[in-house]
Amino acid sequence: MSLILTDDERAIAGGRDGEGAAMAMRIVAESARLLAAPRLIPIESAHIDGALYHGDSGTLFAESLVEGGAKVAVRSTLNVGALDLIGCSRVRLEEPARGMARRMMYAYRRLGCEPSWTCAPYQAGHRPAFGTNVAWGESNAVVFCNSVLGARTNRYGDFLDIACAIAGRAPDCGLHWVKNRKARLVFDVGGLSPAFMKSEIAWPVLGSLFGREVGDTVGVVAGVDAHPGEDALKAFGAAAASTGAVGLFHIVGVTPEAPDLATALGHMPAEATIVVTEQMVRDAQARLSTATGADRVDAVAIGSPHLSLAEVGRLEVLVAGRKLTVPLYACTGRHVLTALEKDGRRKALEKAGVVIVADTCVVVTPILPKRDGGVLMTNSGKFAQYAPGNTGYAVLYGSMADCVESAVAGRPVFGFRS
Repeated sequence: MSLILTDDERAIAGGRDGEGAAMAMRIVAESARLLAAPRLIPIESAHIDGALYHGDSGTLFAESLVEGGAKVAVRSTLNVGALDLIGCSRVRLEEPARGMARRMMYAYRRLGCEPSWTCAPYQAGHRPAFGTNVAWGESNAVVFCNSVLGARTNRYGDFLDIACAIAGRAPDCGLHWVKNRKARLVFDVGGLSPAFMKSEIAWPVLGSLFGREVGDTVGVVAGVDAHPGEDALKAFGAAAASTGAVGLFHIVGVTPEAPDLATALGHMPAEATIVVTEQMVRDAQARLSTATGADRVDAVAIGSPHLSLAEVGRLEVLVAGRKLTVPLYACTGRHVLTALEKDGRRKALEKAGVVIVADTCVVVTPILPKRDGGVLMTNSGKFAQYAPGNTGYAVLYGSMADCVESAVAGRPVFGFRS
């Protein structure tokens, strides 16, 4: 199947609108050819993951787009960067990398992107309408956008995301096609205990198991009695996208493309059914901890994806003015921080020992203290997956309540067990 470009798209690629727009269009077109897409489709918005500094080449790429006069053609929010520009927390990134990271973040601003700096743009006001085509990066944002909002995006990586945003188009393939959004397997959680399903740890644990089981296959979760809430869906999708290549999931009676099982499956028989057992859940939960037998906690980190205002409220209740003996890093976005600063809530949390992290998070840039053999506790399935490799800390996984109690005691404290 050969790619067919419109006259307008060919003109942009040929330099009509400047070299920056031409480069972006050529990147999108060549990606479409590699993906065997027949055409490009207009998009309504983008979420840009490529502004996170991984090396000088990324900065130079963004600056070359700026120098070529490029501007985004659609609403484009920015994922986390490598620096906490607000200054809530100390990032240990040293020069020259620090300067290059700042230049990179500035370049994306000059391209017309919104300085949202959050991995949860859908909780900061960027919520594409059902059925619209978008080009989003950041794995948890992609899976939430597809699954919970019902907008349509593939997993756009660095730096295809910004190229799509400038071109205002994306390759017409993958999850943009309705036929590819139908579930092929069933993930049945109906046999799990109601107590577990109502617990905070259920959805990150189930998400990590779902990702391992399905890989990049579209699956549908069956056997859920009630809507678990948006933050639970956020946690499920983030964990699933971390352990697998999940870009879309359905939950019967919860997500918009799964009013019932038959609809989610496209009225076709499932290729496989995974019946989730209590033992599978216990094994999945155990895999989230790599610091087994640890008798201390050196740091606690929550907020991957970034904490919502409701989750910060839960943290405030759990801390309740107590003094933490080890730092608890709470990663969130500017939209939440603004609300916390209105009535002194930020100061109260920081007085208790909570370190607010904005614009970034502790797993993508050096914020945690250097410590050989350090132990990090988290309630995030995504943090649990990436922290050992990215920070060098071994991980303990627990609920938010476990995290707060452990931060107070300085040692692992666990409550609910599946």
